[in-house]
Amino acid sequence: MNEMRPAPTLSKQRLRVWLRLLTAHRTIENRLREELRTSHDSTLPRFDVLATLDRYRDGLRMSDLSGKLKVSNGNVTGIVERLVGEGLVERISVKGDRRAMRVRLTADGIARFAVLAADHERWVDEMLGDFSAPDLEKLGTLLSRIGEDTA
Repeated sequence: MNEMRPAPTLSKQRLRVWLRLLTAHRTIENRLREELRTSHDSTLPRFDVLATLDRYRDGLRMSDLSGKLKVSNGNVTGIVERLVGEGLVERISVKGDRRAMRVRLTADGIARFAVLAADHERWVDEMLGDFSAPDLEKLGTLLSRIGEDTA
């Protein structure tokens, strides 16, 4: 006997959407991590540091970099140390503060990030390739409403 299930409540629908968002996020993030690892012997946290420094070409203090990435100074320090060792990032003294250092991309870092960014964009484009421009516009608008009341 076919039993009719009641329509899900709005709160259940919201819960299902949230779970779908989590699944989509994990799927995309896992693909990006794998592509960065196999194609560039890199990691997503390294990409994030390079991307942030690319947006701030004059450099950032380590504490500002950590804040923009929403991670602890300790998490960023190790990544920055390795990037400095590879010649992709440089440390610059901050005038008036002997203890503070600013970090910024080197010319090699800018060039290296450009390659990573182009591949990153291509991978995301491939993963979201089934969405039309109107679909993406609508999805972007809907997602931007999340957290509007708390901002």
